[in-house]
Amino acid sequence: MRLSFAWLALAVVCSAQQPPNILWINVEDQSAHYGPFISTVAKTPNVDRLAEEGVKFTRAFVTAPVCSPSRSALITGMYQTTIGAHNHRSSRSQEAMNYLAEGVRPLPEILRDAGYAVFNGGLRSSEIRPGKTDYNFHYDKSLYDGADWRERPDGTPFFAQIHLRGGKFRDQRTLGPTEGVHTNGIDPASVELPPYYPDDPDIRLDWARYLESIENADWEVGEILARLEEDGLAENTVVFFFTDHGVSHARGKQFLYEEGIRVPLIVRGPGIDRDAVRDDLVAHIDVAAETLRIAGVDFPNGLEGRPLFGPGSRSREFVVSARDRCDETVERMRSVRTARYKYIRNYYPDRPHMQPNRYKDAKALTKTLRRLHEEGKLNADQDRIFNPTRPREEFYDLESDPHELRSLSADSEHRATLLRHRAILDRWIKESGDRGETPESERDYDAEMSLYLNGRNKTDAGVQTLKANIAQMKKWAAEGK
Repeated sequence: MRLSFAWLALAVVCSAQQPPNILWINVEDQSAHYGPFISTVAKTPNVDRLAEEGVKFTRAFVTAPVCSPSRSALITGMYQTTIGAHNHRSSRSQEAMNYLAEGVRPLPEILRDAGYAVFNGGLRSSEIRPGKTDYNFHYDKSLYDGADWRERPDGTPFFAQIHLRGGKFRDQRTLGPTEGVHTNGIDPASVELPPYYPDDPDIRLDWARYLESIENADWEVGEILARLEEDGLAENTVVFFFTDHGVSHARGKQFLYEEGIRVPLIVRGPGIDRDAVRDDLVAHIDVAAETLRIAGVDFPNGLEGRPLFGPGSRSREFVVSARDRCDETVERMRSVRTARYKYIRNYYPDRPHMQPNRYKDAKALTKTLRRLHEEGKLNADQDRIFNPTRPREEFYDLESDPHELRSLSADSEHRATLLRHRAILDRWIKESGDRGETPESERDYDAEMSLYLNGRNKTDAGVQTLKANIAQMKKWAAEGK
């Protein structure tokens, strides 16, 4: 349902009082495993309530499956590949600094000019503290007015982001209750694993911890909503609930399968229909466009996000997602997600899916998968990520193959559909000015890697791993892989 009259109701509400407040609740490292989206054993009463009081979007996708490119795109309403923010944790080095093109501005700047107070916070032990930015471009460090909307001048509308650690709690759990994690407790035996992961006790435990992080994030959502009500702001605040990308798993975070790019999205607030469902395709950057629309701000020229409601909203035929360098690991992938199909292009087909990466290889989950691979205990679907090479193109019918296990790229019956998706991506790369077309220079790569090697969390073992991985990237590049 397109909710064609929701924008009119919102306009009436806004004309009767001050502009609505706008709140983003952004959760880290979680896919759509919440009650209103993908049903699991996790209990999510607060997110369930949000969905009942607003609109849930069942086909929302990030433009990048890792935090800094995703957040860079979200805060500008532009594809990260268009603005040069596509390499994860880039622009940390002054030598490799990325400056936004003229006319591209972060939302907080635009909204402050429109009279909003702008805040960026994170919820820690029921307190609002300074929140995550992680933008891959140069920005003024005074971009935000503070962390907590309660700091605003009386009567001033606010735009606030509250970031929740979400799936990152999964890495901090041990077997049994952990202080500060609010969960009913998930029995690993009750977990239903996707078929591309082995039924192993360690994998089950890891997935159970992940679902417990879903319950913890839901509890935090309840804390935030209660805070709005306590401040008397609930009736005039548009709340967006979403995650920054999918779960940090072997086929999730950093990758373009559904586990990595499909996220929950709910919008609730004045003028928004209640208990409504939208099944059209939505890109993460559309949240930015809708935020500007709600605030009554003209869209910057070239804005790539589209409003979700109102006369300017248009259904998307497809959503493109992109993966580029993540930390030291050089990569380039692009995907086209249409209503039924997924097309993935691998630009480094002579490298394995599981390229060496210090961050992911340090996870207990990855170690378990590698051990099972070496012991020959993975079936073909589970072992595929360890193949030394991969196809240049993958193509999936998500209606018959929702887990993306059977690529149809060589299937003659799907040839015409494959070619259509290939052409969509080719056209998008050209029209959007995909800056991933030009590889990161060795100078810029070395400048960024020097910060990793000398970072505050360095250990002797970690530095040696990084050096070995960097050397491997350069070796493959020299070999033309």
